[in-house]
Amino acid sequence: MKKKGSICNKEVFKTWHTTTGRLCMLLTFLACSLLTGFNSFAQGNAAARYEIDAKRMGVKPTDDDALPRSREFIRLDSTYYVGWMYEGIYKWDRSADYLGYKNAIPALQKALQLLEKDYGTTMQNLYSSMGYFTQHVNRYEDFFTIFQALSGCYDNLEMPDRVMQLMDKVNRYQFKKDYFGVYGHRAWTYHRNRFLTSANFPFLKNSVQENEQKALACCYDGLAFIESNKAQNDQWFGPYQSENDKLQIYHYLAMLHCYNKNYDSSEYYYMYMASRGAVSWNNFGSMQLETGQFTAAISYYERDLFKSYDRILHEPYYYLPFLHVLGNRTKEAIKMAQEIIQQNGSTPGFGWYNIALARGYLYDGQLDSCEFALNKAANFREIHIGTTLTQNQYNFSVNLLRVQLLDRKMSQIKFFDKGWWYAPNALYKLSAYKIEKMMAEYVVVNELAFNPERTRIVYDLFCSEATTSFDEAWYLLKDFSPAFFRKMYERYLQQDSRTNVQRYFFLFAAKFKWEQGNRQAAKDDFERLAQVNLPDGHNEKLLLGRLYESLALATGKGEGQHYSNYRNALFATYPQLVPFSDVRIKMHLSTSGTDDAVTRAVISGLKNCSVDWSSSGPGIPEARIQFSQKGNRYQATIQVITASGNVLVDNGRLLFRKAEGTGQELALRLFGKGGALEFN
Repeated sequence: MKKKGSICNKEVFKTWHTTTGRLCMLLTFLACSLLTGFNSFAQGNAAARYEIDAKRMGVKPTDDDALPRSREFIRLDSTYYVGWMYEGIYKWDRSADYLGYKNAIPALQKALQLLEKDYGTTMQNLYSSMGYFTQHVNRYEDFFTIFQALSGCYDNLEMPDRVMQLMDKVNRYQFKKDYFGVYGHRAWTYHRNRFLTSANFPFLKNSVQENEQKALACCYDGLAFIESNKAQNDQWFGPYQSENDKLQIYHYLAMLHCYNKNYDSSEYYYMYMASRGAVSWNNFGSMQLETGQFTAAISYYERDLFKSYDRILHEPYYYLPFLHVLGNRTKEAIKMAQEIIQQNGSTPGFGWYNIALARGYLYDGQLDSCEFALNKAANFREIHIGTTLTQNQYNFSVNLLRVQLLDRKMSQIKFFDKGWWYAPNALYKLSAYKIEKMMAEYVVVNELAFNPERTRIVYDLFCSEATTSFDEAWYLLKDFSPAFFRKMYERYLQQDSRTNVQRYFFLFAAKFKWEQGNRQAAKDDFERLAQVNLPDGHNEKLLLGRLYESLALATGKGEGQHYSNYRNALFATYPQLVPFSDVRIKMHLSTSGTDDAVTRAVISGLKNCSVDWSSSGPGIPEARIQFSQKGNRYQATIQVITASGNVLVDNGRLLFRKAEGTGQELALRLFGKGGALEFN
């Protein structure tokens, strides 16, 4: 989830007088006092500092020529904080990786140290009177700017202990108004590191629950602080000054209540912020996703799509492809991930976008492309800026998708060759993939075992802080203790208040019954779930696909029409799942056009795939392929029609030169797989 203000952290210096109403009531009064404020020096070379202050009026720390200016200022007086501040802010503003933020820290620390040395007493007395505040507000602004940059560097380099020390420093000045956002930032820091303990960082508690309670306490302390200073601040800054301060605290309360399953409270705060035009639609979308309101989640994420995010993870570009996969809009998921990768390049977020891209490819049946994107994500050193998503979740998401990829590679071998069980090459590949999958599962299971919040981000199936889907969770859990997980999901059905997520728990409980060997009871549950009306069904096609797959396997060929209906429903709902399942679709194939050795070899390869090729008839999907040739290149034009007469693939095209592998690729294209126009 996005941290409040993370969108504009690097714009703080530029927008101080326009963001969240800071000092807007003082602008007229300060106009005559700012220049005199710059000429009050605690110590040092007065002439040099006067020159520095005069020259800084024409350049901001974020300007292109700020770095040479910083060196000039340091040369004029190295004991004056301004030169170090300009150097630190310049480096911080242009940082997009670990090294960049690390290099910005020394100058920022030096600037803070020198500012406190010369103006520490000033900061302590800042709120003693309106006149004193006005006289020294420029130093306050500089203090704020340094704090924002330095705390941002610490956050981005996973140094929460330094963040807390920095906020303790601010608190010691006993400012009467929390422009620095200390209370909210503390809450966010506890929440972001909730799965760690005091053994990692001394300020933390020793469980997820205790850290969450501490985060909530920080928010309530912040509200109490606002109320205790309201009278003075109303007099200084106007009667509505506390509203923006409260909204910042509400942002974190909404986030925390969602994570702690207090959905009514979370909804209240989000709606209140929305009514004031101050809501994070991205975070509100994540709450809707957790509660199974997928249409609303998509709508809210889309509201944040075109916001200006400066070199940080843009979360809607991770979660919208995630939702598109749930709704079998895999091509849209792939396109969206590709666009943000092309737009942003290898800046923070690149790794997350590649995970989203890999997921889109995986569920579209493009396994080679999935593996390529997954390897890019695994080899990229991501830094997690302005988000509660962490490296542990990043690694877990990559590794869990890899387990599923290997599982599908094994299924694809069986799909490509009906006689795989007596083909030495196929058996060898299956053995190799099985060993690789066992090793990948070992890594993921260990990550899960040592993750104290595995219940929230995996077992709960939907969580605003989760980065994997319910279907990915199944691939992890299905090979372990069906009895344990069956009981767990039966408890969820009794205890979890999320109405729209209940059907997912029901499906899992039934599937674990099946894994236990209680086949009839599982089948009855599958049939019962199939009767449930899904108001958001167009966004839940993955759920329906897994349900129809389970029903087809539970029904079996012996039950004739029921079996055909269920496998046809799977084919019509999420056809890309079929080649990687144990369900074989009955399909009529007709070919036309060029007839030569190459096309005949292609058709032979196609017919060797695990499809029940049949004559045409009612209730049977139909595939039509027309071959044409131009020079040494062939084209296959594909049309696929479902059993109910709907067009599944319309005018699909595949260019090829050789027969080898083309039949298998065509088979996948009949099930909705995308991919390059030319097959190589």
